[in-house]
Amino acid sequence: MERYINLFTDYGFKKIFGEQPNKNLLLDFLNELLREEQGEIRDLTYLKNEQLGETDLDRKAIFDLYCENERGEKFIVELQKSKQNFFKDRALYYSTFPIREQAKRADWNFELKAVYTVAILDFVFDEDKGQPEKYRYDVKLSDIETKRVFYDKLTFIYLEMPKFKKGLDELKTRFDKWLYVIRNLNRLERMPDALREKVFEQLFEAAEIARFTPEQVLSYEDSLKYYRDLKNSLDTAFDEGKEEGREIGKAEGRQQRALEIAKEMLTEGDPVARVARLTGLPPAIVEGLKQSLQR
Repeated sequence: MERYINLFTDYGFKKIFGEQPNKNLLLDFLNELLREEQGEIRDLTYLKNEQLGETDLDRKAIFDLYCENERGEKFIVELQKSKQNFFKDRALYYSTFPIREQAKRADWNFELKAVYTVAILDFVFDEDKGQPEKYRYDVKLSDIETKRVFYDKLTFIYLEMPKFKKGLDELKTRFDKWLYVIRNLNRLERMPDALREKVFEQLFEAAEIARFTPEQVLSYEDSLKYYRDLKNSLDTAFDEGKEEGREIGKAEGRQQRALEIAKEMLTEGDPVARVARLTGLPPAIVEGLKQSLQR
């Protein structure tokens, strides 16, 4: 087994970011992520991660991590291991729970505290594949024409981790270091000198599997097995899809060549039946080609 846990497993993610003794790790990560617009978050309080709907029939939401800072601003932190249909819809739906719960105060005047949804993704959205260098997306409500932010209290941040490919010698900021650790922790055999900071020393100590109790090791192994099974299933489906695509491409190539031969034969006066028999094209297709060539 690797020396350090995989942070893309449910157990590993919650062990590092979701346990009270490691709360300062989540605090430091969010501070680096949001420093430009948040200033410094001084404290975080973990909130119940299961949110119920207004009625028994409403769909509930179960966050990976849910917390608030000393100003009452809410933070949903989600780990997503694989592509999911309507993931963005789900993220938006989840953000409505911390919005709605603010209306429960009797003297509420509609002033809202900010809500942040942070999604750490182990995949890349199809629409983002044309931007291989961009791994962070900050989304707010804004005017389409002016690009000016219309409402700054609802923020979605997506981190497409497969795009983050910086090596140790390229890490310039603490945020770079955080992304490097999230992506590469389980591949490391020791703590790199470039990460010799107090917060990362605590992280590496908490993530070292040799320090786990037997029960913790079993829980982690179960989580790791689920993660690996999921990745293997996705990789298999991807490989099968590529092979199917190659076969389709070959078939399309053969058909295109048959069409070109058919056109040459028809131009030279060969009858439709003979062209169809020699090229393997349906007679109706050959007849259509003949008519198009006569126009």
